[in-house]
Amino acid sequence: MKAFFIERYGKHNGMIGEVPAPAVGEHDVLVEVHASSVNPLDSKIRTGEFKLILPYKFPLILGNDFAGVVVRTGSAVTQFKPGDQVYARPPEARIGTFAELIAVNENALALKPANLDMAEAASIPLAALTAWQALVEIAQVKKGQKVLIHAGSGGVGTLAIQLAKHLGAFVATTTSTANVEWVKALGADVVIDYKRQDFANELSDFDVVLNSLSGDVLAKSLKVLKPGGKLTSLSGPPTAQFAREQGLSWVLGQVMRLLSSGIRRKARKHGVNYAFLFMRADGKQLQKITALIEAGVIKPVIDRSFPFESTAEALRYVEQGRSKGKVTVTLR
Repeated sequence: MKAFFIERYGKHNGMIGEVPAPAVGEHDVLVEVHASSVNPLDSKIRTGEFKLILPYKFPLILGNDFAGVVVRTGSAVTQFKPGDQVYARPPEARIGTFAELIAVNENALALKPANLDMAEAASIPLAALTAWQALVEIAQVKKGQKVLIHAGSGGVGTLAIQLAKHLGAFVATTTSTANVEWVKALGADVVIDYKRQDFANELSDFDVVLNSLSGDVLAKSLKVLKPGGKLTSLSGPPTAQFAREQGLSWVLGQVMRLLSSGIRRKARKHGVNYAFLFMRADGKQLQKITALIEAGVIKPVIDRSFPFESTAEALRYVEQGRSKGKVTVTLR
């Protein structure tokens, strides 16, 4: 089968070529990939940023979410059958959605929303699961709470705004001047133009902050939270708890404890809870997201779509950090 893969870590590595079709275990579902989407995570994996915690083997097929059609199922699969239209974020140990075929454990899969096409569906899993796990699972956002979502025009931000509004929150977000009105249309109650305003001076008494930006933004976010508030970061630093959850070595756990000691100490000083989120595949959560999509509560936001042959170009485009919503790659 054809796939976009790397043979070593590096910023500009990657090529399309022939690779063996994936093996299908008894709990796996073999899916013909129709579309995938590009995430900042793909670039971080390509450069080796996660090689200590995710020891991949080469050649490594990139890609972290997809939509497609079931071709074959393993002997123990009970939830899906050939012909089903599905979508998923595969478990992090078995990524590889920039390919004609992928084998995925059935527990990571969900039926594709009936009201979305393949490219729209492929834009959803990683970003929506990230938003769900941050807002529903970790922060447990309640009606009437105040939530700040940084980078509201990004892939996660666009979906997190919609989900937070559905949960009944008052939502603030940050974005650039050109995107202020566009982000308001997604449902944000307050939009901070980071080129003209300092969010830390404009906002206060928030219950939740979802951060995907730099360490400076992370530290400043503590100032807008009330005592007992929750600060969740997608961009780190990781914690010892994350190391335990990933089954990493004691040494790596101590490294992560040290890396996060500064922000954890500052969080305690402000009476705030800090958590690092590295989202995980979860088909049951994706089913709940499907229901919200089919009800019209959450809508995909797609900036551009590239043909499979232009996967490298799609990665470069996302790396510029200016996409509004998601970028997809179409295989069929």
